[in-house]
Amino acid sequence: MQFYKDENVELILGNCIEKLMDLNEKSVDMIFADPPYRLSNDGITCKSGKFACVNKGEWDRSGGFENDYNFNRKWLEACDRVLKDTGSIWISGTYHIIHTIAFALMELGYHIINEIVWFKPNAAPNMSRRCFTASHEVLIWVKKSKNARHKFNYDFIKEFNGGKQMRSVWEIPTTPKREKTFGAHPTQKPKQLLFRCIMASTDEGDMILDPFCGSGTTGVVAVENKRNFIGIDIEEVYLELTKKRIQQIH
Repeated sequence: MQFYKDENVELILGNCIEKLMDLNEKSVDMIFADPPYRLSNDGITCKSGKFACVNKGEWDRSGGFENDYNFNRKWLEACDRVLKDTGSIWISGTYHIIHTIAFALMELGYHIINEIVWFKPNAAPNMSRRCFTASHEVLIWVKKSKNARHKFNYDFIKEFNGGKQMRSVWEIPTTPKREKTFGAHPTQKPKQLLFRCIMASTDEGDMILDPFCGSGTTGVVAVENKRNFIGIDIEEVYLELTKKRIQQIH
């Protein structure tokens, strides 16, 4: 179901595997995907200095290894159909899912351009005292095949990085409160992270897709930088949040 549409943005309510079939084949220049990490297991974490439940929603509960893997394989296949041959995909995740997603991508013939480590200097402390404090996520940047001609705005990124080549470890704090004015998503990404991905691999006027739209950070950064955006989410409340954030830009 189409939830919202304007000149540069289309928000779609529903399961991304189904809704991606309604989009035109090879119509998207870049995809940013932040799929469920399957961490809603009734555990605890630290939030604002207090114990808090890690549960994010039923959409984040694991269905077991095989079901989780098949889900990831299906949405990747659906994304492959709409991605241009010159396009690329960014996928973020923790160790809980990112390695199986990388395996599925290689099964589909994709080539990994880069693996990026997003280091969070202000990550929440570990409450169990039985392992190291998790303070990073991994982003994998891939293209359809090793010989595919992907876009990389090298000069812009080098200039943005103070005239030096940008390395594959990005130190970026977690999402600041100022980016949660209209509400928040439990896995909301900071705009600074999306800015690097979008500006590195797209040009003005390109079409960007986020199949797990969440709070819409991908769309916000896309619109702020004169790109077009399609966002899909299974939760209406998060599409409403995305719409408010994007309308604020206009």
